[in-house]
Amino acid sequence: MTPIAAGLTGIACLFVLLILRTPVAFAMLIVGFCGYWGLEGLKGAGGVLLTESYSAVSNYNLIVVPMFVLLGNISSAAGFSRGLYDAAFAWVGRFRGGLASASVLGCAVFAAVSGSSVATAVTLGKVALPEMKRLGYAPSLSTGSIAAGGTLGFLIPPSTGFVLYAILTEESIGRLFMAGILPGLLLTLLFMAAIWIIALRNPEAGPRGEAVSLSDRFRILGQAAPLLMVIFLSIGGIYAGIFTPVEASGIGAALVLLLALIQRRLSFADFKKAVLGTLSTSAMLYAIVIGANVLNPFFAVTHIPETLGQELGSLGLGAYGTLFVIILAYILLGMFMDGLSMLVITIPIVFPVVTGLGFDPVWFGVVAVIVIEMGMITPPVGLNVFVVRGVASDVPLTTIFRGVTPFLLAMIAGLLLIIAIPDIALLLPNTMFGK
Repeated sequence: MTPIAAGLTGIACLFVLLILRTPVAFAMLIVGFCGYWGLEGLKGAGGVLLTESYSAVSNYNLIVVPMFVLLGNISSAAGFSRGLYDAAFAWVGRFRGGLASASVLGCAVFAAVSGSSVATAVTLGKVALPEMKRLGYAPSLSTGSIAAGGTLGFLIPPSTGFVLYAILTEESIGRLFMAGILPGLLLTLLFMAAIWIIALRNPEAGPRGEAVSLSDRFRILGQAAPLLMVIFLSIGGIYAGIFTPVEASGIGAALVLLLALIQRRLSFADFKKAVLGTLSTSAMLYAIVIGANVLNPFFAVTHIPETLGQELGSLGLGAYGTLFVIILAYILLGMFMDGLSMLVITIPIVFPVVTGLGFDPVWFGVVAVIVIEMGMITPPVGLNVFVVRGVASDVPLTTIFRGVTPFLLAMIAGLLLIIAIPDIALLLPNTMFGK
């Protein structure tokens, strides 16, 4: 069997294993090890398994994941997410669709401590959905705003997507974190614009909330200020060059834990649950990184990335035409695969093609993460939709999918803007680190 044929067979086997619900980490590990064994022998495959597994778990930069996950879990357990939502509602709740806009703002801010799309959607969904139901919001708007807002957890730093992308491509985590800030804010504003348009067309879908006096707005904002300060110190410290992303993750986790203990908002049982949740999530991500590190050498010896680049180049589509084909493939895959699986499987294949076309690797990381975000709310998989369905069990899935449609259009608009104006993603990293 030729290397190309072996590579295509390996990709087919990988998808079969995923269809059979094999955990993505083990699916990649099995295909990578067996494929390398078939091409380079058992001794070579054993060497790859040993060295790549050790290299993956000993990667210093991976410490970012458990620290930021712990930060998010403690924030959720201590109820800080409620304070973020209340502060957002105090400022924008009086407008039409205000609760939905507050939910999106809350998701954006909570994303800065969680790094997880699912965690963001679940946490804010539990707080915001009952309130929107009480005020008579249309189920499609309330659930759609939470499902879409939750995707910001995959883009706004600290993002597990950016950490994995950085490890797979050997790019700077700090640059990627900075690159996600302005696109994250852009999507937040576009989501709020979509809510405003929906409420303008159908005022009953998003009625106004109660007006809050200016003094009360500042008082409620002050209650959320400690957590906002942790976020500012963590992300601002990275931008200012005071500490690295790894150091920022440890400082952020320590500060939010100290904050929760001082305010007596964290019981031992809640702390234990947060730690166990962090261990579970971190173990999953470490396993995925190990699987990806074993799969990548197999793809390398099959020459799949080079062949793909040559085939795409032969189509004569040009750089942006080829990029469009890659994005379209991501959108189609996103209908059937979860975001992390798609990221770790596809990046080793498409990354050499994209960089060969002259695109900035950090900029493409932002583009890839946004497209993967879109997959989180598109049928039939739409992980965030199912997560929100678990919180709002009385809302049909079809209603939630219908509700996320305006937000998908907003994401497409944001993606086109970032493609047309790369500096939206590159301004902050280039300012901080230089080009």
